[in-house]
Amino acid sequence: MLKVKLARFGKRNKPLYRVIVTDSKNKPTGKFIEIIGTYNPEKTESKLNLKKERYDYYILRGAQPTESVRQLARLASLKTQTSAKRVSQA
Repeated sequence: MLKVKLARFGKRNKPLYRVIVTDSKNKPTGKFIEIIGTYNPEKTESKLNLKKERYDYYILRGAQPTESVRQLARLASLKTQTSAKRVSQA
Protein backbone atom coordinates (compact mmCIF):
# COMPACT_ATOMS: atom_id res chain seq x y z
CA MET A 1 0.00 0.00 0.00
CA LEU A 2 1.25 3.50 -0.81
CA LYS A 3 1.65 6.18 1.86
CA VAL A 4 2.15 9.92 1.63
CA LYS A 5 4.65 10.80 4.37
CA LEU A 6 6.89 13.59 5.63
CA ALA A 7 10.63 12.84 5.36
CA ARG A 8 12.88 15.05 7.49
CA PHE A 9 16.03 16.57 6.06
CA GLY A 10 17.98 19.76 6.69
CA LYS A 11 20.40 20.73 9.42
CA ARG A 12 20.31 20.06 13.12
CA ASN A 13 17.72 22.34 14.78
CA LYS A 14 16.69 23.59 11.28
CA PRO A 15 14.19 20.98 10.08
CA LEU A 16 12.86 20.86 6.55
CA TYR A 17 10.52 18.16 5.31
CA ARG A 18 9.82 16.57 1.96
CA VAL A 19 6.33 15.28 1.22
CA ILE A 20 7.00 11.90 -0.39
CA VAL A 21 5.04 8.99 -1.77
CA THR A 22 6.46 5.64 -0.70
CA ASP A 23 5.48 2.07 0.03
CA SER A 24 4.14 1.70 3.57
CA LYS A 25 6.92 -0.78 4.43
CA ASN A 26 9.72 1.68 3.61
CA LYS A 27 11.22 4.13 6.08
CA PRO A 28 10.63 7.82 5.33
CA THR A 29 14.37 8.23 4.76
CA GLY A 30 14.55 5.17 2.50
CA LYS A 31 13.33 4.51 -1.02
CA PHE A 32 10.49 6.63 -2.29
CA ILE A 33 8.45 6.87 -5.48
CA GLU A 34 8.13 10.63 -5.86
CA ILE A 35 8.68 13.89 -4.01
CA ILE A 36 5.43 15.82 -4.28
CA GLY A 37 6.22 18.77 -2.04
CA THR A 38 8.20 20.40 0.74
CA TYR A 39 7.31 21.81 4.15
CA ASN A 40 9.28 24.40 6.13
CA PRO A 41 8.00 24.72 9.73
CA GLU A 42 10.57 27.42 10.55
CA LYS A 43 8.77 30.15 8.60
CA THR A 44 6.24 32.25 10.45
CA GLU A 45 3.44 30.89 8.23
CA SER A 46 4.75 27.30 8.01
CA LYS A 47 5.36 27.23 4.27
CA LEU A 48 3.98 24.17 2.46
CA ASN A 49 4.67 23.70 -1.26
CA LEU A 50 2.58 20.82 -2.54
CA LYS A 51 1.98 19.62 -6.08
CA LYS A 52 -1.78 19.42 -5.67
CA GLU A 53 -2.34 17.50 -8.93
CA ARG A 54 0.14 14.78 -7.97
CA TYR A 55 -1.22 14.60 -4.40
CA ASP A 56 -4.76 14.13 -5.73
CA TYR A 57 -3.49 11.57 -8.28
CA TYR A 58 -1.97 9.35 -5.59
CA ILE A 59 -4.93 9.77 -3.21
CA LEU A 60 -7.31 8.66 -5.98
CA ARG A 61 -5.05 5.65 -6.63
CA GLY A 62 -5.42 4.56 -2.99
CA ALA A 63 -2.43 6.16 -1.24
CA GLN A 64 -3.04 6.86 2.44
CA PRO A 65 -1.65 10.15 3.82
CA THR A 66 -0.29 10.19 7.35
CA GLU A 67 -2.18 12.30 9.86
CA SER A 68 0.36 15.15 9.70
CA VAL A 69 0.27 15.25 5.88
CA ARG A 70 -3.54 15.17 5.94
CA GLN A 71 -3.65 18.17 8.30
CA LEU A 72 -1.07 20.13 6.28
CA ALA A 73 -2.93 19.46 3.02
CA ARG A 74 -6.20 20.55 4.60
CA LEU A 75 -4.63 23.80 5.85
CA ALA A 76 -3.03 24.46 2.45
CA SER A 77 -6.35 23.98 0.65
CA LEU A 78 -8.10 26.30 3.11
CA LYS A 79 -5.47 29.00 2.59
CA THR A 80 -5.77 28.82 -1.19
CA GLN A 81 -9.58 28.94 -1.02
CA THR A 82 -9.59 31.99 1.25
CA SER A 83 -7.03 33.82 -0.92
CA ALA A 84 -9.12 33.01 -4.02
CA LYS A 85 -12.20 34.46 -2.32
CA ARG A 86 -10.28 37.63 -1.48
CA VAL A 87 -9.20 38.02 -5.10
CA SER A 88 -12.74 37.48 -6.43
CA GLN A 89 -14.20 39.97 -3.94
CA ALA A 90 -11.73 42.72 -4.90
